Amino acid sequence: MDTLLSAQERDFARQMRQFYRTEIPESLRFKVATGQELSKDDMVTSQRILNRHGCAVPHWPEEWGGQDWTAVQRHIWLEEMQLACVPQPLPFNTSMVGPVIAAFGSQSLKERFLPDTANLDIWWSQGFSEPNAGSDLASLKTSAVRDGETYIVNGQKTWTTLGQYGDWIFTLVRTDPSVKKQAGISFLLIDMKSSGVTVRPIQLIDGGHEVNEVFFDNVVVPVGNRVGEENKGWTYAKFLLGNERTGIARIGMSKVNLARAKAYAAVTKTARGTLLDDPLFSARLTKLEAELTALEMTQLRILSTQAAGADAPDPRSSVLKLKGSQLQEDISELLVDVLGPQGLDFVADRVQAEGFSDLPLGAVDALPAYFNTRKVTIYGGSSEVQRGIISKALLGL
Repeated sequence: MDTLLSAQERDFARQMRQFYRTEIPESLRFKVATGQELSKDDMVTSQRILNRHGCAVPHWPEEWGGQDWTAVQRHIWLEEMQLACVPQPLPFNTSMVGPVIAAFGSQSLKERFLPDTANLDIWWSQGFSEPNAGSDLASLKTSAVRDGETYIVNGQKTWTTLGQYGDWIFTLVRTDPSVKKQAGISFLLIDMKSSGVTVRPIQLIDGGHEVNEVFFDNVVVPVGNRVGEENKGWTYAKFLLGNERTGIARIGMSKVNLARAKAYAAVTKTARGTLLDDPLFSARLTKLEAELTALEMTQLRILSTQAAGADAPDPRSSVLKLKGSQLQEDISELLVDVLGPQGLDFVADRVQAEGFSDLPLGAVDALPAYFNTRKVTIYGGSSEVQRGIISKALLGL
């Protein structure tokens, strides 16, 4: 992929590569590389190091910690981070609510929240989906009734990822039920320590506790905690989801996981030699490598032609989300197939991985990761939703 980059961009990539491998503790990167679960403290530690060096929120305005980088440089920043197995900045903070506050929030909201959001002094949760409003998000029912200088919020959100750690939650609420559903939504910031907020865990098929339900029972929220104008929240949500969909492609992470599958296959014995010598497996692996390369080329092409400073989401981000999420699922399935029963065992033969020694073959925890990855074609807008956006906004159908 270096052949697609200029000399200056290749030099920038080398700088990022060196930074990640020297400034981020190897113990944290090893956890990511071996599929271990990161603690809240792990994520906070990593993001604060990145923020201290100006590398947590480079896509934000410079006055709030951003960098005057091109879109391609930001792509390099993220891909090299993923390739180095660095814990990524919390997306709810850096890719979702932060850019929304920076673009649409009042000056007081920016001063109050953006520095702490970049440094992960505030852990944000996302309050979008509801039990009957997922892919059709605009049908949400959580209400916010104006009462003087406050809103009274009632309702329920679900699939709130890492909500058990949340300090604040950015929430879509219905402030005008009398208009068409997209037109009556506002974007509120709610302190999760407020009276009437309840968080309940949801047990996942992989055995983990990653998502939650959040209930609002007569929660009092100051009007000053509203981002932008009342009933304009759908516009801000579309802006947020455009940022999220580009990041969900996770090309660098997919490269790491595909390389890991290839390394495992190289030490898996078969009648022909190793699994890499099997023609059917080789064809499957080659197809995934080619599709991943094509996705990266597509992303670079989109980034190189993106309009600077555009508030509206680029509909081409739906292409990246659609294909990137599918590739993540396909690669996780490949890992399960390669490891077989060893994917259930943390004590297995060992292989060497770039940058780390004695990497346990089964430490990727392949089967739970496979189950967990089934969701990526749903959140951030399901694949069906992305196809609809592509057909209308790009193909004009």
